[in-house]
Amino acid sequence: MKFIIEKSVLQNAVLISSRAVPSKSPITALEGLMIEAGTSLTITGYDLKKAIYSTVEAEIEEPGIMVVNARFFAELIRRLPDGMITIVCDDNNNINVKCGKSEYNISGLDFSDYPEMPQFNEIKKIEIPQNVLANMINRSLFAVSKEEIRPIYTGTLFEIEEDELTLVSVDGYRLARRIEKIESSRLENCSFVVPGFALSDIEKICESDEDPAVISVGEKHISFTMGSTVVITRRLEGDFLNHRKSVPENFRFIIKVDRQEILSAIDRVSLVLSDKTGSPVRMRFEEGTIDCKCVTPVGKAEDICLCEGSGEGIEIGFNDKYLLDALKAAEKNEILFCLNTPSSPCIIKAADGTENFTYMILPVRLHT
Repeated sequence: MKFIIEKSVLQNAVLISSRAVPSKSPITALEGLMIEAGTSLTITGYDLKKAIYSTVEAEIEEPGIMVVNARFFAELIRRLPDGMITIVCDDNNNINVKCGKSEYNISGLDFSDYPEMPQFNEIKKIEIPQNVLANMINRSLFAVSKEEIRPIYTGTLFEIEEDELTLVSVDGYRLARRIEKIESSRLENCSFVVPGFALSDIEKICESDEDPAVISVGEKHISFTMGSTVVITRRLEGDFLNHRKSVPENFRFIIKVDRQEILSAIDRVSLVLSDKTGSPVRMRFEEGTIDCKCVTPVGKAEDICLCEGSGEGIEIGFNDKYLLDALKAAEKNEILFCLNTPSSPCIIKAADGTENFTYMILPVRLHT
């Protein structure tokens, strides 16, 4: 095997594919990148849950396959001078790397130990701009559950209906829902759940504002193609929350507020909170004001935010982190707090009537 490639091209492909390489694995080969030289160069990382491979142009002098430790190889490439890199691998997995006056001779891994990639049978396909997909993931992924008790909630629901794509994440305490129109779709109405760990990588890989991300749906796997990079991950199976029935539609109180002002007020009063205390942010919705207060052994903090509307003095407790996550993701200048009772979910929506995001947060019981 022998190929010649520009350092920057190889380095970028190695960094992207390495996202799927486990730092430690009982299968040593999985700690490596599989590099295949054929008509082009394909670099693959795989952790048995997801695979990421990047295909790049290179001058292939001798086709072949090699597997090399991902961490070591990434560091080796980083330290090489800029320019063209020549890599040769013999039948005994001895790898020679040359760039300018620099040269390395290293040992590769046995590619016969590298597990086979999952077989993907494409059933349906959808295209969406990469920047739109990245934004939807970024503003909903925070609500994915970290607990394995209900594996289905460790992923995000993708739901396609006619010309809309909806993403829903839920962890039992909050819900994040994002909706976007999709112009080009070859999908019938369908839904599937994508693991959060894969979406985190997909968000970072999406870069282009013009080129689409192509989502291919299979029976057991989903693939996301962003330019020359493909991410394949398994689908999560199980019954996902019916978000349409779970999110209230009628409210006693609807309070309009400047998003940045309420975000700043909550950020200030939450300074006295800590994970150890478990104390909530107390929010009292009065006529024209929202009074925010935190009381802990560390101290007491209070702040007032102006608003439009009245909550008639209703007081509700919230986990500060959950509230801040939703407010940061809301992205509109003005938002609505939609409320019923101190024990009912709070819904955060856009004040301008657009429905592209909905955040639901369950309250925390207050002890007087």
